[in-house]
Parts: sequence; structure tokens; C-alpha cells
Amino acid sequence: MTTDLGDRAVPRQPFRIYTPASLGDAIRHYRTEAGLTQAQLAEAAGLQRSYLSELENGKETEQVRRLFRVLRQLGVRITLEKADW
Repeated sequence: MTTDLGDRAVPRQPFRIYTPASLGDAIRHYRTEAGLTQAQLAEAAGLQRSYLSELENGKETEQVRRLFRVLRQLGVRITLEKADW
């Protein structure tokens, strides 16, 4: 993953996930980078498209709330970067 700066490409920094909104931004970024619509990704992941939309829009679902509660208790955060698998 790179960012174009003039005539050279610079690797994009990983997404640091602190909030439901930052999680949504990362999901949207990687989905569009993969060239997928919400419907395509939702079907591939076994989700409703409306749920994926809520995630991308930063809605704090019960599952997301619980995940962040566990992470806060452990004193850790999520960092997302493009996998090479």
C-alpha cells in the first residue's frame, strides 16, 4: 500500500483503531482499495450489507462496543495494515 508523492511512492501507514469511526474508515479504505462494493464484501463475509454500512459509518454496535471494552481493559489497540496473504 503506497501513497503517491510526486514521482515516488511512499508506503501508507497502518490504520490505528481507537474508535468505531476509525474502524469504519479503515474498513471502507480497504474495501474500496480491493475494488469491492459493500454488497460484494458483505456477501463474501456473510454479513448484511446494512450492517457493513453501519460499521463503515462508525456506528458503535454492541459487538464493536464489547471489542473496544476488552481492548481498553487490556491496554491495547488494534492496528490494521494490508496483509500479504
